[in-house]
Amino acid sequence: MTAHAIAVDVGGTEMKAALVTVDRDTARPLRHARRPTPRGADGAATADLVVKAVAEVVSDLRSGADVVDAVGVVVPGVVDEVRGVGVFSANLGWRDVPLRDRLAARIGLPLGFGHDVRASGLAEVRFGAARGMRDVVMLPIGTGIAAAIVLDGRLYAGGGFAGEIGHIDIGHGEPCGCGSSGCVEAVASSAAVARRYRARTGRDVSGADVAAAVRAGDPDAQAVWQDAIDALAKGLLVLVTVAAPECIVLGGGFAQAGELLIEPLRARLDGMLAAYHRRPYLKLAELGDTAGCLGAALLATEGLKTT
Repeated sequence: MTAHAIAVDVGGTEMKAALVTVDRDTARPLRHARRPTPRGADGAATADLVVKAVAEVVSDLRSGADVVDAVGVVVPGVVDEVRGVGVFSANLGWRDVPLRDRLAARIGLPLGFGHDVRASGLAEVRFGAARGMRDVVMLPIGTGIAAAIVLDGRLYAGGGFAGEIGHIDIGHGEPCGCGSSGCVEAVASSAAVARRYRARTGRDVSGADVAAAVRAGDPDAQAVWQDAIDALAKGLLVLVTVAAPECIVLGGGFAQAGELLIEPLRARLDGMLAAYHRRPYLKLAELGDTAGCLGAALLATEGLKTT
């Protein structure tokens, strides 16, 4: 049975939205919308601002649509899908916000609500790079870093706390937005790569600009890139040791670097694994930055159950 959903993926920097047609084997975006994640005068993306912006983009996409059966919204940070609560987001600055109830009150349609990374993982397992696999880690690398963990074909949420690989302390000592130091995310996220390159050179760049500089042989870019690869490998080693996935799918803006990311990361991780580890396939995500929206559409239309 085909269903139509409006899907919204709220990121630390940008909100992506789409009107999506979903059936058993495919999810197809029909219309797209993007806008900056709203922030107040103090730079914080308060829950009130985000709820208002999501309601507005849903209204825009709903206008002119023949039918909309449901809405799916996914957000970053620690998310309790069962209660519909945004427990904590270092990048958006909220704690214990009943987002699902607030959104439902504004939108007036059946609402699926969840975690952005787990939604992306669901989409990649259902439609993308991990089709047919049972034990998968999906790792989008963008403003932040968190993992979706699929065990025996089911998403594992751990009450909303599972998969926060970005906040594993790997000992480098640099401060993180979460309030701790030494976190993978503080060195290896796309935002961190751009920030650390800027600190070395004084040049205002994006993560994609740093990747281009690596290809051009810029030694500062190469140093920052190598630090990111090393941090990611150390974080993945923890996941491989604990969860033993058969496949790790790399996504998010940082993964658009392609082989520049995946080849050195594969070599670094392989050199750290022992004989007893299950060696995972490393793959690039196939769904690109649409994965979060496609996963949100699945949450909207299928009522995803997590454990």
